[in-house]
Amino acid sequence: MTCGEHGVVVAMVPWARHGAGHTRDFDDTIAWLATTLELLGPARCAEITHVSADAAARIARRRGVLPQAVRCAHPFHVVKWATEALDQVRRQTWNALRREPGGSGRDRRGRRASTGPAQHLKRARWALWKNPENLTGRQRHKLAWIAKTEPRLHRAYLLKEGLRHVFAAPAHDAKQALQRWLSWAARSPIPEFVKLGRTIRAERETIHASLDHGLSNALIESTNTKIRLLTRIAFGFKHPDALISLALLPLGGYRPALPDRTPT
Repeated sequence: MTCGEHGVVVAMVPWARHGAGHTRDFDDTIAWLATTLELLGPARCAEITHVSADAAARIARRRGVLPQAVRCAHPFHVVKWATEALDQVRRQTWNALRREPGGSGRDRRGRRASTGPAQHLKRARWALWKNPENLTGRQRHKLAWIAKTEPRLHRAYLLKEGLRHVFAAPAHDAKQALQRWLSWAARSPIPEFVKLGRTIRAERETIHASLDHGLSNALIESTNTKIRLLTRIAFGFKHPDALISLALLPLGGYRPALPDRTPT
């Protein structure tokens, strides 16, 4: 961190180890991945041809983990980058509206609260985040209001949607669409998307691989989410075997024979 009086200051933080280039969780993920692959053994690791992941796979590859595998950028994480950039623009716009005359006031408890356009924009977050086909009528109205009153924010929204549509197109068309999107982002007066464009250019090879092979870890992440839900259901069980059995039944393909039941 930087101090105005003392310059750059190194301080201990709870989320990273000293001298580490990443957070503790990120380093732990890489360590877990390396340990898992070590347990698989060289022969089975050599059979892995493609990997779909976020930036963790890039760091793992630098450390010599699965150097032969084709790394594919997970589409969800790429679109998530655009959503995060959009949200930064939304917060900037909201703060600018709050600083305008009449943009903020006091609620009944005396706390500072947004008023007028700032209040409308604060409640429009989901209209910007959700896919257009999933918007409610009220959210569509808010999006139309943003298009009329906040063109910079609306342009950021269109950039986010444009990147999302890249992954919905066939591979050949998607690569051309990605190139057009990168040109659009580079010309954009929005620094957050100019920066995102540079990030995506650096990851273009992995994004192209994802488009070519159609590889995604969505199924695995869905399974992990279901296991986390089952873990909450299993609170109070005395032994982990109960949780394992609970997970194997819906997710492991187990079809035990039950009395008076005809298998389907």
